[in-house]
Amino acid sequence: MADDYLVRIGKLIRDARQHRGWTQTQLAEALATSQSAVNRIERGNQNISLEMIARIGEALDSEIVSLGYAGPMHLRVVGGRRLSGAIDVKTSKNACVALLCGSLLNKGRTVLRRVARIEEVFRLLEVLNSIGVRTRWINDGVDLEIVPPAELDMEAIDAEAARRTRSIIMFLGPLLHRMDSFRLPYAGGCDLGTRTIEPHMIALRRFGLDIAATEGLYHAQVDRSIVPGRPIVLTERGDTVTENALLAAARHDGATVIRNASSNYMVQDLCFFLEALGVRVDGIGTTTLTVHGVPSIDVDVDYSPSEDPVEAMSLIAAAVVTESQLTIRRVPIEFLEIELAVLEEMGLDHDRSTEYSADNGRTRLVDLTVRPSKLEAPIDKIHPMPFPGLNIDNVPFFAAIAAVAQGKTLIHDWVYDNRAIYLTDLNRLGGRLQLLDPHRVLVEGPTRWRAAEMMCPPALRPAVVVLLAMMAAEGTSVLRNVYVINRGYEDLAERLNSVGAQIEIFRDI
Repeated sequence: MADDYLVRIGKLIRDARQHRGWTQTQLAEALATSQSAVNRIERGNQNISLEMIARIGEALDSEIVSLGYAGPMHLRVVGGRRLSGAIDVKTSKNACVALLCGSLLNKGRTVLRRVARIEEVFRLLEVLNSIGVRTRWINDGVDLEIVPPAELDMEAIDAEAARRTRSIIMFLGPLLHRMDSFRLPYAGGCDLGTRTIEPHMIALRRFGLDIAATEGLYHAQVDRSIVPGRPIVLTERGDTVTENALLAAARHDGATVIRNASSNYMVQDLCFFLEALGVRVDGIGTTTLTVHGVPSIDVDVDYSPSEDPVEAMSLIAAAVVTESQLTIRRVPIEFLEIELAVLEEMGLDHDRSTEYSADNGRTRLVDLTVRPSKLEAPIDKIHPMPFPGLNIDNVPFFAAIAAVAQGKTLIHDWVYDNRAIYLTDLNRLGGRLQLLDPHRVLVEGPTRWRAAEMMCPPALRPAVVVLLAMMAAEGTSVLRNVYVINRGYEDLAERLNSVGAQIEIFRDI
């Protein structure tokens, strides 16, 4: 029990340090101790006094550490308030995690600008740190520096952190170039039903990767005599599947053709990053990519991932359901054109600025102003398609939007086994959603939202949809255990508060 307590305290201290953007060395200097002592504390291998806990709490400006509790985070929402002003879209969660995995291709120093400070990124950093990669937040915690070791220590991998993120699956592509055999924990993440890794394996077997799955681990072996001799045809036009194929092809000495590739935003960002590493990629933005790989990559690279279209859609939905006028800045318009076309047909009143370039020099951005609108249910059903169709991750937001529109809207979320089921949580807040089957839900509006206290759905986008409905509901709502939201959004409650929401973060003591 005592050892478990020390481990728990250590994790609290580590999380608070990383949130502050400090290295172990910086914390050690503030405490007048050694980096090795901080390392032992964070691993739970060091007895620690109440005085030291208080000093650490003061140094990190963290009440959580100083009070010594680690209960789940909850949100208390006072709804019925109108939003106003302007809010910036943060960089893409899905691009950032792909680039973190992609940094394993590079022997040199990688700097990623304006990285999303979210739990998904923190979990990947824990995994990278555990296998010997040095990472640190620089420029006041805005940017991230990544320096790999000469040899990765896969035996020391942080299995707990790895199992809390599905992104770990994208280690397969880079690692097959670095070692002949390795093990990875099973991928985790949102509870969205059964998803196999077979589409990944169909692509990666062409590079000699073979995997056996036993006892919660992927056991990987690489046969270097096997190389792709003909185009790789992906059986699923998935984002992470395409990214894994790109990562594998990047250090294959020769040209690799990938067909039925995703051309979505995070894939394009990864392609731009690979080009910065010296890998030529033809066909970016199409479903056929030709990767001219290089056997060794050792460069110092500086890259700025683009803004997140799904977060932009979240903010658009926030304005719609709260009947607010809100300007959303730095919207990656190329990846929201279908969504906006649907919303225009429903009656959305909005303006958009002239286009300008993101910091990567490639992605097109606009500033979008949404005004209160009388929406009508769309004639056709809402359903996702691979880019350039309506984004899979944006489908849940249409449940909240349809709930404030006049009429009935059919939402067909065919990609995931059970995500549509979580949308019916809106019924607890006054919604009228009828589940037709695990993939289809019928939404009837308009809705008179009402406050409620409920647990957060275990899936990222439905969880945010519930939060948005709470913001629209008169009275005080409570959303419990919002870790899943923190996986994909940086300081969402505080940022919504900056434009007029009233959301309080609290924890059980």
